Amino acid sequence: MVQKDSRPTIAQLRTFATIAEFGHFGAAANHLGISQPSLSQALAALESGLGVQLVERSTRNVIITPIGRTLLPYAQTTLESLEAFVSHAQGANGGLVGTLSIGMIPTVAPYILPDFLQSTTAMVPELSPCIVEEMTPHLIESLRQGKIDVAVIGKSTETTGLHSVDLYTEEFVLVVPHDNSLAGRRDLVMEDLVSVDMLLLDDGHCLRDQVLDLCRTVDMAKDPRRSMTRAASLPTVMQLVAAGIGGTLVPLSAVATECQRDGIALATFAEGASQAGRTISLTYRSSSTRTEDYASLGEMIAGSYHVAAEQGRRVLASR
Repeated sequence: MVQKDSRPTIAQLRTFATIAEFGHFGAAANHLGISQPSLSQALAALESGLGVQLVERSTRNVIITPIGRTLLPYAQTTLESLEAFVSHAQGANGGLVGTLSIGMIPTVAPYILPDFLQSTTAMVPELSPCIVEEMTPHLIESLRQGKIDVAVIGKSTETTGLHSVDLYTEEFVLVVPHDNSLAGRRDLVMEDLVSVDMLLLDDGHCLRDQVLDLCRTVDMAKDPRRSMTRAASLPTVMQLVAAGIGGTLVPLSAVATECQRDGIALATFAEGASQAGRTISLTYRSSSTRTEDYASLGEMIAGSYHVAAEQGRRVLASR
C-alpha cells in the first residue's frame, strides 16, 4: 500500500536509477560513493513509501520488476530536470556555466559550430551549450516562449521584447558554374548580378531575404522570386550551380565547406561586405539579466566566425 504522505527523496530516486543502470548493487554503491547497506536501505525506503517492489534481489543478479520498468523513466526524468534546474540556477549567478540553449540559423551553424564547440570546451568547460538549428521565425518564437536562451540570426528590425547585439559582418561570395563569364572575377559590382539566374533558399531562410534585398538594388534580368527552383539547404544549391542551373550568393564563412566541389567557380565584390554582405547578431530577451554573459558568448561566436572566414579566404586565393 502506498503511504499517502510519503514522497520519494532525490537520493532514493538516484539510488533506484543507478541500480537499474548498473544491474548490480555493489557497482551501484561504488558509483554513488556509499556503502551497499546504505544503498539497500534507500531502495527499501523508496519501495516501502510507494508500496511496490521495484527490484527483485538475488545473489547473482538484479531484475527490475514490471512496475519498476514502468516507473524508471519517470525517476530518470526527475533527476534530469533537477540537473537542469541546478545548471540554470548556476548560470543565473553569473558566468557561462550550466546549460545554455543557443539557437542558430542553418546558414551559420554548420560553418562555425565545429570551432565554437571546441572553444567553449577549452575556455568555459562548465558551460553545456545546447544547439538548436532552425530558421529565423522559429528561433524568434522560441526566444519569446523561453524555449531557448539566445539566437544567432541575421540582423533584424524585429525588436519588441528582444535585444540584439551585432557580432560580425561578412561578405557574400558569388558562386557560378565554372564556364560563366563572371568566374574568377575579384572586382564585381552589383550590376554584374543582372545576368545571373539567382538560385534561392526556401522561404523562412534569412539568407534568402538578404539576397533578395541585394537583387532589388539592380534591375535583374530574371526575378529570383519567380524561379521554380528552390532548395532547403546550401549544399543542394551548390549542386544546382555545379549542374549549370544558375548562380547564388553564399556567406564567406560557408565557402570552405560548400565551394570546393567540381563544376563551380567563385567571384567576389570589389568593395567586399560593404557592397554585398550580411550582419549576424546575437539576440536574446530584453528581460534577461545575463547581458555580460551573452557579451562573452558573442565574442566566442565571433571568434569562431573569423576562423571560418579565414578558411574561406584561403579557398578564394586558391581558385
